[in-house]
Amino acid sequence: MGKDVLDDRYGRLFNLPLELSLFTNSMTAVCMDYHINRKLKVVEIDSRSRFYGFFIGSIIDFIKVFNSVIFARHDIVIGSSDCLQATFAMLTAWVYRRPYYLDLYDNYESFGLAKLPGVLWLYRRAVKGAKGICCVSDALADYIRQRYQHPNVITLESTISGGDFIPLNKQACREKLKLPVQGTLIGIAGALDSSRGIDLLYRSFLQLAESDLLLHLVLAGPTDNACPIPAHPRIHYLGMLAHQDIPVFYNALDLAVICMRDSDFGRYAFPQKTYEILACKTPVLAARVGALAQLFQNYPRCLYQPDSVEDLSTKILDLLAHPESVDLPIPTWAEQAEKLAAWLQT
Repeated sequence: MGKDVLDDRYGRLFNLPLELSLFTNSMTAVCMDYHINRKLKVVEIDSRSRFYGFFIGSIIDFIKVFNSVIFARHDIVIGSSDCLQATFAMLTAWVYRRPYYLDLYDNYESFGLAKLPGVLWLYRRAVKGAKGICCVSDALADYIRQRYQHPNVITLESTISGGDFIPLNKQACREKLKLPVQGTLIGIAGALDSSRGIDLLYRSFLQLAESDLLLHLVLAGPTDNACPIPAHPRIHYLGMLAHQDIPVFYNALDLAVICMRDSDFGRYAFPQKTYEILACKTPVLAARVGALAQLFQNYPRCLYQPDSVEDLSTKILDLLAHPESVDLPIPTWAEQAEKLAAWLQT
């Protein structure tokens, strides 16, 4: 998600362990950094929860953390993040004779790490040997049950803390982000990557903008050199927004778009932004694929064909002319952690 667990304290890998600590005697999150500039860092949130961060290549820090933390204080290991971390969870559990679980916030088989020699083989062993698997979507949970014949799988979507994403004044939000106060704003925040199908949105906007001089496209997040943002006077790129500005971003829009391709990644993903947008009461249009198709199955106007510019453009015009209110229950991280704790205890 382009965020650092320790520095930004954002997203699933921070919030789920933090909230889980309320249901356990103690919780420690061991965060391995792939960048060489990470020194051993300890962040103690409260008496029950502690986060360690260190460069993955530091063997001394690795041994120091695991010997003093896991063996002495904890009964189970939970691995997440990617194939490599799932493998570390398996190996750590084997060394210290602890049961281990895996939390899959995406289909890790589709990540670049899985292409390295031996990594996918080790990951698959880790999945098969885990006591239980927690998945970000029902589609991914079904895949794990079928592909690995795993009997103990649950779904926990990525979500919000509650209270941080709320409806705000649209005009004030546009002024804060220096966006046009007048006009129609559609937009997307997150990875502006070709693997997500962002090129479809670019093409759709360029077509629609020819006949609608009041239409603007607002973008935020990391860009993709293989799919650059088109040069257009009514495309506004805000860069990497701070987390506290994301609710402002969504409230500034007339329509938020969630792009996704029908791929090994897209079919199993559940973008956290989905619940962020819904909590802001901003109209939303999402790709009809995987978990998004399931979530919005009763709102067909809010789904577009992921490979069709024509359908995307038609749905954008329809929702701008007749906005649809999506009313769905939104769990909090605390509720997801409570569900996770109950599952672990059984």
